[in-house]
Amino acid sequence: MQGLITFEGIEGSGKSTQIKLASDYLLQKKIPLFVTSEPSGTDIGRKIGGILFDPYHDYMCAETELFLFCAARAQHVREKIIPALNAGKVVLCDRFYDATYAYQGFGRGLSRDIIKTINDYSSLNLKPDLTLLFDLPAETGLKRAILRNNSLNTSDRFEKENIAFHNRVREGYLNICKSEPGRFRLIDATPDVDIIQKEVLAHIMDFINKRK
Repeated sequence: MQGLITFEGIEGSGKSTQIKLASDYLLQKKIPLFVTSEPSGTDIGRKIGGILFDPYHDYMCAETELFLFCAARAQHVREKIIPALNAGKVVLCDRFYDATYAYQGFGRGLSRDIIKTINDYSSLNLKPDLTLLFDLPAETGLKRAILRNNSLNTSDRFEKENIAFHNRVREGYLNICKSEPGRFRLIDATPDVDIIQKEVLAHIMDFINKRK
């Protein structure tokens, strides 16, 4: 039954909420499960994330950003994801390498060929079996993310980027989605949470049932 399911989307797309709801449902169904996220899926990754998301690091160059995300992924894949897959678990991961192509490739303008080389090495060529892409206008997502962080009294370096950056990231995600229709499921992230949840669970259970 094992498989890697990734949740992707721009800031404020609701993917983190949906992964929590999906994990609660799957645990009730007694499905062997491991839930994780990037870059904070390991102790080392959390420390790297502290550097990446620090709003005072607004001078960080795109290349540094790329290498840090991929360093966190290298540790994550080896320490957590592959052992969980080898144990026969379904892995739900909040962001994986598609985020690197969307943010550092389309958003920052780095070469996607270079990203592929670095990412393939970092991830041991591990590829998601199913990717759920939560899509909504960048303006809407950014407003949601800022409201959320204000309520938590936190800030995020990426949410300080201008709207043009976030539009490029969204466009990047949609381009990647179109290039791999067999792996991706595009989900409208604008309706109510419960409506989105039903669609998410339908995709996940269809995947799991085909794996039995």
